[in-house]
Amino acid sequence: MRSLSIFGATGSIGESTFDLVMRQGGPAAFRTVALTGGRNVTRLAEMARALQAELAVTAHDDCLPALRAALQGSGVEVAAGAQAIVEAADRPADWVMSAIVGAAGLAPGMRALRHGRTLALANKESLVTAGPLLMATARAHGATILPVDSEHSAVFQALIGEDIACVERVIITASGGPFRDWTLEQVRNCTVAQAMAHPNWSMGQRISIDSASMFNKALELIETREFFGFAPEQIETVVHPQSIIHAMVGFCDGAVMAHLGPPDMRHAIGFALNWPGRGEVPVARLDLAQIAKLSFQAPDEQRFPALRLAREVMAAGGLSGAAFNAAKEIALDRFIDGSIGFLDMAAVVEETLAQISARNGLGNSPTALEEVLAMDHLARHTADDAVRARLEKR
Repeated sequence: MRSLSIFGATGSIGESTFDLVMRQGGPAAFRTVALTGGRNVTRLAEMARALQAELAVTAHDDCLPALRAALQGSGVEVAAGAQAIVEAADRPADWVMSAIVGAAGLAPGMRALRHGRTLALANKESLVTAGPLLMATARAHGATILPVDSEHSAVFQALIGEDIACVERVIITASGGPFRDWTLEQVRNCTVAQAMAHPNWSMGQRISIDSASMFNKALELIETREFFGFAPEQIETVVHPQSIIHAMVGFCDGAVMAHLGPPDMRHAIGFALNWPGRGEVPVARLDLAQIAKLSFQAPDEQRFPALRLAREVMAAGGLSGAAFNAAKEIALDRFIDGSIGFLDMAAVVEETLAQISARNGLGNSPTALEEVLAMDHLARHTADDAVRARLEKR
């Protein structure tokens, strides 16, 4: 019986993972070691009971009494806080889903790799902020990282059996979000609700807005470089409104291998869960005649400057990814609370990178988690200062 843990169980990726595990037999087929979540302790407790988990952890100390009450008599151990989540990654599990959103997902993922686990990585920020460190840790401890982003899972699958030296280019597709046909002025004045209205995917608030701004795609470009080791100039993006092709790999003989699938994250999660084989996954089967058309267009970097910033981060290297991600998270917070406009997010990130580069430098590739966390802290403060300066000018 395989053992597993799900970090970020109550988020959209965690829910999809739970769905697949239950469909494949639940506690009869898997021993669930640990589940972690946020404030939705009712749902976390339901999952823990259904999977007969050994441990359930909430990230928030004040939620511990409610979680303990919800699991009373179940035999499930409970804990709370960031350190408890990291310690949960010490518990032996064959397969670990890393689906905690944001930089908070980095520490437990690193801990799992140090124990030689198979890490199904849905946390974009881990590779963006600490890609070289993460990959080196996996190599040093004989761990395996499987990409769970649909785009990187697609690249991974397209490369199976191929000589990576023969790859000329990788094309990551983007839906274009709700603003792909908006004018620059319309985008400038959009609301939070409009930015959340993704045409293809049902996601949480933050990731939906990241998709609308293409910061999500910017993170994925950086991830592609860090995970697969391609040069920045080999990595492209194209807007593909149907979200049927998730990625394409071009080879030295001119052939292009495309990975097609429905816009359902359970496909990538299911591939990682069943790897190195394939298992039944309850996603819709493509009817190409019904789809009728697959279209593509070049992204407009005036409306989506995050893509340009991603290329600058890839060129700069060092700790620029950690600074980029932290500044992006602060800028997103400030857009959500109404402090800045939609296009101001990219401006704040750009200003933060420029200021840190000028004052402190972006350093070399990180060799310890503490270096990443220190840059994360510095960039958050610098980004907040950049927002305050904008507000003072109004």
